[in-house]
Amino acid sequence: MKKQKTITLTLISVMTAVTCILGPLSIAIPISPVPISFTNLAIYFSVIILGWRKGTVSYLVYLMLGFVGMPVFSSFSSGPAKLLGPTGGYLIGFIFMALIAGFFVDKFPNKIHMYVLGMVIGTIVTYVLGTAWLAYQANMTFKAALSAGVIPYIMGDIVKIGIAASLGTTIKKQVQRAGYL
Repeated sequence: MKKQKTITLTLISVMTAVTCILGPLSIAIPISPVPISFTNLAIYFSVIILGWRKGTVSYLVYLMLGFVGMPVFSSFSSGPAKLLGPTGGYLIGFIFMALIAGFFVDKFPNKIHMYVLGMVIGTIVTYVLGTAWLAYQANMTFKAALSAGVIPYIMGDIVKIGIAASLGTTIKKQVQRAGYL
């Protein structure tokens, strides 16, 4: 029992670390206050490998680390101001993405097409929350915020979902084969 708790905490910590490594790596684009980030890719991996509960906990730990000042958000930023700023809605929306995508992973084991569906739905929910917050914070219309915070990112997010669905399931099988899941 104690060994399993240690393994669980270690897996959550490893996926939090992966998010802390990928999250700050971002590319600013001149048409938007929203950078291209790899945070969602890390979350997709986390929920595929760990499921909805542990994957969501992993993201929440990441969010708290950034909130208290560790530079783990896009462009190595951090703090409450980042969560309350124009892109904060996306950071909060990622919680729902983890819950939704992870639910599909847990509910439909070994059905990659359902993993993809869950990631797409979770991403759409993140887009809606992030866009609404961006519109409010930047004093934009929802349509303008959608053009700035979603449209330029759709193709990249589709690619990230594809990478996570294929590579994430392979990693999960290896972790299971090693006896850690």
